[in-house]
Amino acid sequence: MSTDAPPNWEFKDRDVVILRELSKNPQISSRKLTKILDQEYDIDVSHVTVSESIRKMRQQGVFREAIVPNEEYFIFGLFEFKFNPENFEDSWRDAMEYIRDDQHTLFYFLSDGEYQWKSVMMFPYREAESRWIHEFYKEHGNIIDNIRNSVIHNVLKFQTDPELLNDLSKHRE
Repeated sequence: MSTDAPPNWEFKDRDVVILRELSKNPQISSRKLTKILDQEYDIDVSHVTVSESIRKMRQQGVFREAIVPNEEYFIFGLFEFKFNPENFEDSWRDAMEYIRDDQHTLFYFLSDGEYQWKSVMMFPYREAESRWIHEFYKEHGNIIDNIRNSVIHNVLKFQTDPELLNDLSKHRE
């Protein structure tokens, strides 16, 4: 299934627990997860069923997996892109794809307000970040009025809390 389409998944209690446990420990084995399901949640399933549930949820795009190096190895920046509306129609797609597909982009999203595109990007050092901005302006400066970038330092939390996943089995509006 394409990651562009929203997942179409009917959550069972078991699925929510599996996701909660995976968020606590992404490397947990299906055998260990089966024991936790039985001992802590009174859910009796085989490790094959657990493994199959994880595989199907992954294929349906219920969760995404990413390798994010420890923040000590990279610097992180929040980039906000303000547009030049005169050139937007002719140039927006190339600029958007450039940012989205760039190796430094960790997280890329659209938002409303004055700055419509935002990204969290990773660089090995400050000069690489400055070089990226310079090259981006050279390539796509006609569409960009301004790039505002903020250094993200002292990352204090980078994880999904398992409790957040409890609401997945409830009807979403």
